[in-house]
Amino acid sequence: MADDDLQVVGSNEDELRTQAIHSLKKKQNFRTSLIAYILVNAILIGIWAISDAGDFWPIWVIGAWGLALAFQARDTYGRRDAVSEDQVAEEMRKIRGG
Repeated sequence: MADDDLQVVGSNEDELRTQAIHSLKKKQNFRTSLIAYILVNAILIGIWAISDAGDFWPIWVIGAWGLALAFQARDTYGRRDAVSEDQVAEEMRKIRGG
């Protein structure tokens, strides 16, 4: 796990508010991406259906974009290993040898 995956839980209201706003923006962006994914792929399937309806070529877009959307969903809603300021202070004390 990379250090970038860890979040330090803020100890004051301003830090918590900033984290909450960031989280809400990520959720809003994900919902927008999901709606675009559904609409664009529905259009592509419609085009495929009214054309010769040969090989199901929209699967390439659905699969690739779906994979990217899954990563965005994990980033937005996935489990985060949050650490508190107390845990950081305790780890620093251990590193110092105290």
